Amino acid sequence: MPTRIRLQRHGKKGHAIYHIVIADSRAPRDGKFIEKIGLYNPNTNPATIDINFEKALDWYQKGAQPTDTTRAILSYTGVLMKDHLLRGVKKGALTLEQAEAKFAKWLEEKSGKIIGKKDKLKSYKAEEYKKRMAAEAEARNKRIAAKAAQNAPAAESGETAAEETTAEA
Repeated sequence: MPTRIRLQRHGKKGHAIYHIVIADSRAPRDGKFIEKIGLYNPNTNPATIDINFEKALDWYQKGAQPTDTTRAILSYTGVLMKDHLLRGVKKGALTLEQAEAKFAKWLEEKSGKIIGKKDKLKSYKAEEYKKRMAAEAEARNKRIAAKAAQNAPAAESGETAAEETTAEA
């Protein structure tokens, strides 16, 4: 039975959320599956990936073939990196401690990049909010000035009319 690591679509139209599942390659996309190992939400920025690392690594090592998208997800989460390092240990190229140290360093760098992207997006949103507020304040001031200019001539003509009526009387 050829197994695949693939996505199973859920959610509303235009707002899909995917379950990462292990399924028989002959089963339909949203059909029967062997095991659910994670969740992928591409609607957030950056995309939310919640995966059971150990199960994904175990299935990958057993020979389950990931689809293109799930391969990218597994690479992003470090499953493929961990498999690569464990194969190096198996071949004797490095020790288990060295492999764990390399993986920990890689995870630290990866989390730093993710945090950096989130901070950048947060500062961008704050900057955009400040720009919108400044533009709104400017538009409001222009509107107030235009209203004052419109009311000023009317007030002056009203005063002159009042003065003329008192002068005539």
